[in-house]
Amino acid sequence: MESTTSNGGRAFSRRWVLGAGATTLVAAGTAGLTACGSSGGSGGGGTLTAFVYGDDAAKIQVAAIDRFNSSAAAKKAKGTIKLEKVPGSEYPAKLRTAMGSPNAPDIFFNWGGGSIKAYRDAKQLVDLTDTITSDPVLKSGFLPSVITAGGIGGHNYGIPMRGMQPVILFYNKSLFAERKLQPPTTWDQLLDINTKLKKAGITPFALGGADIWPELMWLEYLVDRIGGPQVFDRIKNGDASGWGDPAVLKAAQTVKQLIDDGAFGKGFNSVAYTNGGAPAVFAKGKAAMHLMGSWEYSTQLGKFPDFARKDLGWTAFPTIEGGAGDIRNVVGNPTNYWSINARTSNKDAALAFLRDCASETYAKALIANGDIPTTTNAESLLDASPNPAFAKFQYKMVQDAPAFTLSWDQAVDPNVSTPMLTEVNKLFVGKSSPSQFVSALQGLK
Repeated sequence: MESTTSNGGRAFSRRWVLGAGATTLVAAGTAGLTACGSSGGSGGGGTLTAFVYGDDAAKIQVAAIDRFNSSAAAKKAKGTIKLEKVPGSEYPAKLRTAMGSPNAPDIFFNWGGGSIKAYRDAKQLVDLTDTITSDPVLKSGFLPSVITAGGIGGHNYGIPMRGMQPVILFYNKSLFAERKLQPPTTWDQLLDINTKLKKAGITPFALGGADIWPELMWLEYLVDRIGGPQVFDRIKNGDASGWGDPAVLKAAQTVKQLIDDGAFGKGFNSVAYTNGGAPAVFAKGKAAMHLMGSWEYSTQLGKFPDFARKDLGWTAFPTIEGGAGDIRNVVGNPTNYWSINARTSNKDAALAFLRDCASETYAKALIANGDIPTTTNAESLLDASPNPAFAKFQYKMVQDAPAFTLSWDQAVDPNVSTPMLTEVNKLFVGKSSPSQFVSALQGLK
């Protein structure tokens, strides 16, 4: 998913592009991946090419490249950067094609995790692990949980370059106050709140089940809170047997209990997030809570501004008694990343450009665009955010997180993402049992 901006719709459309588009992309096979090289690299020139997702937020990357190209760092590295903005709907496919050609970009935008696994496997990426460790700017410039979340197998291949997008439990402050309820910090408290809300004729949670990925957020947090982040780490790193961990079954059973208990009301499978259905259910008081990415604020601000300003509250996902997961753990989309093509002709110039992402100037540009930077210098700058209170909550949430689990549909290999989402939906609509859900996931390769 892309960085949060005033247009929340762009954030969730990014997920759909990745979930479906990248799957199709990688399903085409890995033939030709190793025969790549940048146009600048093959020609030996001083201009490197960077591919970026071509949305409105790309203006920040445009300004960063203009700044870099006239800097002393560019002169010292004897290189400049040329940016190519690729329309969002075309991005995964165009990147894939380019990486298998002589015109591959030297630097490219990605989502980390599964979105770059094929390139990592084909040895097309610069491993940045040692570089980050030894470079003071990069090592101290970013929140550690964000750097880690975009990697694969304990190695880092990307530098954060957009805003953070944690999944947050939002709630209606007015509904809670009217019924003397407090945001839940434990699972038992959440179930008690559900009971009281249902007695009042209010659906506890809005859920855009028609899009499927909002359902995934529940499983992501439940697996973390029950088994800890190490459960999905195994799966993310290619160990399919991780799906058989007891925490996955327990999470699926918990989801079934919520559904059977009416936590999402009736007909949630016909409600979408992408057309504004779930946000409307929430804003109009028909549901009291909504588990959603941080872009929910900007979505509500655009569609229901009075609700966003007066009644929208936020809190962490609760703990589960006996679970191994820390309440400070976060799931969602840490950020987007720049990665470097291993065949670039000027690695020094590429790294010099990536260092700018840790600068205060870059962080300020993100904040002015409504984003929350993942840089360690951002906290003191957040008063300039359109909503400082919400910005500081998000930043603190990610800063304090012992672990930040990348959204499953972005973390797994893209050819696993779509069938995984299919199984998630089957669980939510009652077409498979929790044990059948686990068995189906264990069979995904």
